[in-house]
Amino acid sequence: MASTQGIKLDDNTRRRIKILADKKQRSSHWLMKAAIEDYLEREEQYEREREEDNTRWEHYLLTGNAIYHEKVEVWLKDLAQGKPRKWQN
Repeated sequence: MASTQGIKLDDNTRRRIKILADKKQRSSHWLMKAAIEDYLEREEQYEREREEDNTRWEHYLLTGNAIYHEKVEVWLKDLAQGKPRKWQN
């Protein structure tokens, strides 16, 4: 279900939205909605990655298990040469 949400914009921002919406042959509403959805996708992905990083860090602190730089370097070189292989820890 959709609902209306008000947002206060300064005149310059409103003008910029109107100009871009006209160039894209879209409504200002469409442009603002697309911008909000894009922002949410980026920020939600960032938060997922941050949580994953924190989980990995906590795991490292608890276990001391880490991947050595040399192993990662070999794996990345193979990947860059088009020879992807399954990661072996």
